[in-house]
Amino acid sequence: MEIKVLGPGCPKCETTEKLVKEAVAEAGVDAKVEKVTDIIEIAKHGVFMTPSVVIDGEVKCVGKVPKKEEIEAWIKS
Repeated sequence: MEIKVLGPGCPKCETTEKLVKEAVAEAGVDAKVEKVTDIIEIAKHGVFMTPSVVIDGEVKCVGKVPKKEEIEAWIKS
């Protein structure tokens, strides 16, 4: 599983990355978590608000910090 946290490095983006890593660890899934800060790379996902979460190429969240429970549901499905 490949998870990307899209954002330039603002506090909300950092919080989202932390929550994603915690959810992955707690779920015990094999996932690579990548932080994407490059605006051009972010735009390639069709995302224009951050933070955003992309799992295996599918945009799951845009413009908000997701709840850890939401992240866990995404990675378990």
